[in-house]
Amino acid sequence: MITRKQALELLADPDLIGVGMEADALRRSLHPEGVVTYIIDRNINYTNVCTEYCSFCAFYRPHGHPESYVLPLETIFEKIQETVELGGTGILMQGGLHPELEIGWYEELLRGIKKRFPQVWLHCFSAPEILNIAEVSGLSLRDTIARLRDAGLDSIPGGGAEILDDEVRRRISRLKCTTGEWLQVHRTAHKLGMRTTATMMFGCGETLEQRVNHLERVRNLQEETGGFTAFIPWTFQPENTSLGRTIKEEASAVEYLKTLAVSRLFLSSISNVQSSWVTQGLKTCQVGLRFGANDVGSVMIEENVVAAAGARNRATEEELRRIIRDAGFVPRQRDTLYRTFFLH
Repeated sequence: MITRKQALELLADPDLIGVGMEADALRRSLHPEGVVTYIIDRNINYTNVCTEYCSFCAFYRPHGHPESYVLPLETIFEKIQETVELGGTGILMQGGLHPELEIGWYEELLRGIKKRFPQVWLHCFSAPEILNIAEVSGLSLRDTIARLRDAGLDSIPGGGAEILDDEVRRRISRLKCTTGEWLQVHRTAHKLGMRTTATMMFGCGETLEQRVNHLERVRNLQEETGGFTAFIPWTFQPENTSLGRTIKEEASAVEYLKTLAVSRLFLSSISNVQSSWVTQGLKTCQVGLRFGANDVGSVMIEENVVAAAGARNRATEEELRRIIRDAGFVPRQRDTLYRTFFLH
């Protein structure tokens, strides 16, 4: 496990290959079987109504906007049916922070899905969404998560983290939850026996030190609870966003690979690190498998949020299996908790 000082030095060091080799060696020790995993799931964005107005988001619409929506439950069920027919095992469901949807709506949704599709794993609702549900419903955070869990929520994604540094958060998402609040949602979920993931969106004008602040806060919580299954870094997608107009230079593929490698080295207590094809494209994603990553994420039958900000990469299951094989690994389908199956 590297120190904070070492992480900063590696991020600033021009030696890309050196840090990549170190991360690859750690990946080999954590995953000696030479397998790289992927999941078939769908990202259902149940509403685009949001009150936070984050400057990096091109997806949200204000309440009452002519383009705002809340998907009917039947539409969500149809999307899940299609996912199951395509071999999907999980649903990642996220939306905006709707000012009127109380917990009863979410409980009805989760129970309805579990009744129809008991085999589907529900990995849903980012920390800001859960905090919003608690606020709108007049409930404590713990009671909100416990009720969602009892209605069918299986695990919680890491969305809404961006950079876990309040100076950055005030600049890019002034109304969104604080670093402490994001961490408290995940801490509470872990204490209630749920697993979650951690994410990082970088390249939004933060310093290297603020990037390491993020990694350190994730590591500290993992050491406290052990509840994170994976860490997923990706780069800010500037197109169609107000923040994009203020960023002088997008994070490069080199910067992505270096940050991925340093994340693997710094977060050795988190088993899985994901290389992103959605934001980076298939080629860079493939190179990331030699920079510490052991997973390429999801075939992702549907995704709207990052796509709205300009990421247009698409991939089939066979394409993901091909890039894994071509990088020298055995491709294997997994579930949301990184349990592998389907040895084809």
